Amino acid sequence: MPAKPGRRLATFSNPRPARDYRIHVEVPEFTCLCPRTGQPDFATLVLDYVPDRLCVELKSLKLYVWSFRNEGAFHEAVTNRILDDLVRATRPRYFRVAARFNVRGGIATTVIAEHARPGWTAARSVDLAALPTAS
Repeated sequence: MPAKPGRRLATFSNPRPARDYRIHVEVPEFTCLCPRTGQPDFATLVLDYVPDRLCVELKSLKLYVWSFRNEGAFHEAVTNRILDDLVRATRPRYFRVAARFNVRGGIATTVIAEHARPGWTAARSVDLAALPTAS
């Protein structure tokens, strides 16, 4: 039996909850409908998050994304809804959703929505290019 779209986001336990690390997911086949014309809108979703206790399970994410295919939504609304749903499911330290919509009518749109747990700050990154090299 083939899988069906659904809004349930499954999770699993973070294997390293004591460590801040980034999970990066790209979804190049997101589609929804323009609420004004009913024509399809296509986007690449870029998800970056720092999990706390839970991570999102990717098959459920695929089915979740698929569930928007026949739904009319403005780019801004659907991006924020996806962020809200992912934050509700995973309760992350940080989550960022960037939705890069394809060109329509000569206009490309990118919507970025972020969530950070109150009091959480990102660890400072190490710039490996700035480190001295051995001579």
